[in-house]
Amino acid sequence: MSSKQTIVTGEHITKSIADSLQYISYYHPTDYIRYLSSAYEREESPAAKNAMAQILVNSRMAAFGRRPICQDTGLVVIFAKIGMSVQIDSAQGLGDLINEGVRQAYLDPYNPLRASVVSDPLSTRRNTKDNSPAIVHVDLVPGNEITFIVAAKGGGSENKARFTTLNPNASVSDWIVETISTLGSGWCPPGLIGVGVGGSAEKAMLMAKEVLNEPIDMFELLARGPASPEEELRIELYQRINALGIGAQGLGGLTTVVDVKVETFPTHAASKPVALIPQCAANRHIKFTLDGTGPAVLTPPDMSDWPDIEYDSTSSTNARRVNLDTLTKEETATWRAGEMLLLSGKLLTGRDAAHKRIVDLINVGQPLPVDLKGRVIYYVGPVQAVRDEIVGPAGPTTSTRMDMFTEKVLAATGLFAMVGKAERGPVAVEAIVKHRAPYMIAIGGAAYLISKSIKSARVIAFEDLGMEAIYEFEVQDLPVTMAVDVEGNSVHKSGPAEWRQRIMGRL
Repeated sequence: MSSKQTIVTGEHITKSIADSLQYISYYHPTDYIRYLSSAYEREESPAAKNAMAQILVNSRMAAFGRRPICQDTGLVVIFAKIGMSVQIDSAQGLGDLINEGVRQAYLDPYNPLRASVVSDPLSTRRNTKDNSPAIVHVDLVPGNEITFIVAAKGGGSENKARFTTLNPNASVSDWIVETISTLGSGWCPPGLIGVGVGGSAEKAMLMAKEVLNEPIDMFELLARGPASPEEELRIELYQRINALGIGAQGLGGLTTVVDVKVETFPTHAASKPVALIPQCAANRHIKFTLDGTGPAVLTPPDMSDWPDIEYDSTSSTNARRVNLDTLTKEETATWRAGEMLLLSGKLLTGRDAAHKRIVDLINVGQPLPVDLKGRVIYYVGPVQAVRDEIVGPAGPTTSTRMDMFTEKVLAATGLFAMVGKAERGPVAVEAIVKHRAPYMIAIGGAAYLISKSIKSARVIAFEDLGMEAIYEFEVQDLPVTMAVDVEGNSVHKSGPAEWRQRIMGRL
């Protein structure tokens, strides 16, 4: 047994947490960039290739601008492996030290991050204003160091986490593939899938979450071949999931996942707990060690790992320009699923909390604070602007959360169209067809790039909701894809179906 004792100060823990959260807000892990770049080169679907180009260009812009990759800067999740020969020199507990680091990171005046955490999840859901508290998992291990894994998990992918307990002889692979086929694209592929098998319900979920932070190595695994049942399952799932044809942003294509990670643990003879957690295209995480010599030193990545891709939405000869200020129902009726549009003019914003308030006012016959008739609404909660920015990163949020409000809003307001992320559910599609109000998508994972299309921004209603307030944006050539047209045709159905058939034809 080592007699050496390491003293790690509370200040070094707090600073390291704050620095790491800032770091992962604007730097993608380089392994993900290499794998996504390879997928971009191989991709044959024009829509998916365009989506990946936006994600890669956005990533490079965020790295140079040191601004968030995605407007949803995530729920903070910490895995701390504390050596049993370490003494933490602090009057505060570990959770308090970590949460102070979260506060410092999210309130950083040079790169403020979006506060998305709400307290009292059952009723008031009041924003904590600083994104604390973090979710902290602690493990005591031999040694005289503390190893931290710091991750920021977006709501779109977190909401797609799933768990089941299979019969002992049931196929894990079949359940995973069937489940992913039902998740839609709200988790922002192309990303990763974490799988935990065994233990208990909470252990399986914990394994699935933690294993997502392992290095991406699928190409290496395919080259050398599997050396364990877990690696066999990884390869099988990687191939079967990509064969679904879901593709980038659910538009249909060759790559849905760049890797699949699997962790197992002994379990009860009567059980087979299985957890599935997707990781979105933001893929924010970092690992560092504190050994008592100071806070973590985080070295910027080598930007030569980023591909030199030029993206100019206005250069597309197939894109249709749309003037939002002169829009008519007759014009929106001509838009077709899969078509690329460039939006210019005045665009309203509104997401979950704003929609609830709008519907509450409609239900009691009260006037709305903004006239929605003839307008287009964008489901977004932007990051706070800094310096000379008009608005911070402003990518779309998952639209299915607005489905429950769609019929009421369209019927009562005369709203012309909607912009968000991922597919719409049957109730929303029915309302879209009934009211002939089409739905478009912007690319999730391209928030900083999208913000450059916004030329002015002002809050016009529900200012107390913070990032969920209603803004009016003036946009210029904001690139979107028609997702559901007025006839109910959906690119999220036609795209994956086409590419699933193409892929199966090659097997």
